[in-house]
Amino acid sequence: MGDNSTSKAVLRQVFEENYEAISRYCHRRLPRADANDAAAQVFAVAWRRFDSMPSGEQTLPWLYGVARNEVRTSRRSTRRLTNLRTKLGGQASYPEPGPETVVIRNSEQEHLLKALATLRPDDQEILRLRAYEHLTLPEVAEVLGCSVEAAKKRASRATKRLRQATGWSDPTDAVQASGAIQEGGDR
Repeated sequence: MGDNSTSKAVLRQVFEENYEAISRYCHRRLPRADANDAAAQVFAVAWRRFDSMPSGEQTLPWLYGVARNEVRTSRRSTRRLTNLRTKLGGQASYPEPGPETVVIRNSEQEHLLKALATLRPDDQEILRLRAYEHLTLPEVAEVLGCSVEAAKKRASRATKRLRQATGWSDPTDAVQASGAIQEGGDR
């Protein structure tokens, strides 16, 4: 690239003269969010390839060519995402919970976290390893450097202490007692 300030000025002029046309091109071919990204990407390419970008009347056709490639790239990405979602289709999908459910869950989580904070650090760690990291008891045992049986006993005791701290006899009691809608939107 030649003089940087000259390049910026030329690119700014190219942008101002052609953005609307490129944006319309992209919007006619892609959903709004994808079209906005594609249009922006066209001018990022123009900046990177400034030295090979033609000038004058050839600029807009060149930008259309870049836009065409960006649209194709966006469509490919969308197709890949759709294919991935199809492959994962066997997994359960849940509707977004309503605002009432979110409020109830937030309240329950706050209560649970306050109760968790009252436990000893060792109890907190084993419960977090099981709940947050989704580790099996043998994996927890490895992390803690103890036997599987010791990890099992520690987890059981920590769970019992957490139940006592929350006042819930069973972790699902909070959901059932509050009438919260469980995952998937069903009561």
